[in-house]
Amino acid sequence: MTVELIIGGARSGKSTLAERRAMDSGLEVIYIATATPGDDEMVERIAHHRQRRPVQWRTVEQPLHLAAALSAEAATGHCVLVDCITLWLTNLLLGPGLEPERSLFLDALPALSGRLILVSNEVGWGVVPMNELGRRFADEQGRINQSIAAACSRVTLVVAGQPLELKG
Repeated sequence: MTVELIIGGARSGKSTLAERRAMDSGLEVIYIATATPGDDEMVERIAHHRQRRPVQWRTVEQPLHLAAALSAEAATGHCVLVDCITLWLTNLLLGPGLEPERSLFLDALPALSGRLILVSNEVGWGVVPMNELGRRFADEQGRINQSIAAACSRVTLVVAGQPLELKG
């Protein structure tokens, strides 16, 4: 298994880079989408991402049970692209809670086959959030990004559409 993390801020170009790398892999691509259409703006974002994806890519919409989806889809000859860890984490925090899903996900990473590209936001460069939920989210996002990066053979930071290789 090759595991890669592409991280960056909002509208940094991280999803575009991830999609390009998945396309260039030459493998069958399975796109795992974690977004939920909670409001009109999010519906538009989801539509934009769908329009960008090649029609031959298979999409799996899984907002909560990421480890199960990865276990079902990761295989030799497949490139699984997860977009994104940040929305998955948000869904867990606002829904059933982080555990056991976070642990299941992190435990599953080393056992997967094929190629895996994970997209996540870097949220730690802004101000400390004003409320408890915001602070907890920023802390948990930072922790999971660190755990994922440790398990990856390649980590790329994207800023203003420009990739900076951090690892690999």
